[in-house]
Amino acid sequence: MPSNPVAVAVLLLVALSVWGPDVRSPHPPATADAAVVQLPHGDVQRGRYLAEHVAMCVECHSERDQIGTIIPSARYMGGVIPARSLWAMDWADRAPRNAGLPGYTDAQALRLLTEGAIARDGRQLRPPMPRFRMTLQDAADVIAFLRSIP
Repeated sequence: MPSNPVAVAVLLLVALSVWGPDVRSPHPPATADAAVVQLPHGDVQRGRYLAEHVAMCVECHSERDQIGTIIPSARYMGGVIPARSLWAMDWADRAPRNAGLPGYTDAQALRLLTEGAIARDGRQLRPPMPRFRMTLQDAADVIAFLRSIP
């Protein structure tokens, strides 16, 4: 097993994308009623821990320098995906900015983190985005953390 945390994260993402649900399966878009959701109070520090050490969001949603180190000022600002798929599939080239969760309502962010990487428009996000099934509290904590980043 590799000891490099990036290599471990990439292996995990590849495994999740290969054995996850069909990435082409459409989901209904969030309805107007679902646009307003009452999240539990999110713990920003716990959300940071989950985003950086469990879900590993920082690994793909951050730009890297020429030797592969995350650029501190570019954390969560989006970036080139640091790994390529070994299989022919619709693999994303870039991860978008998730600092502040621009363009996402709380309901859309909650659905993304609890129902399996579903985009705002109801489509399944492309690999290597993991198909998270977070608890309501875990998702609220991650949302609180990502919204706290300017």
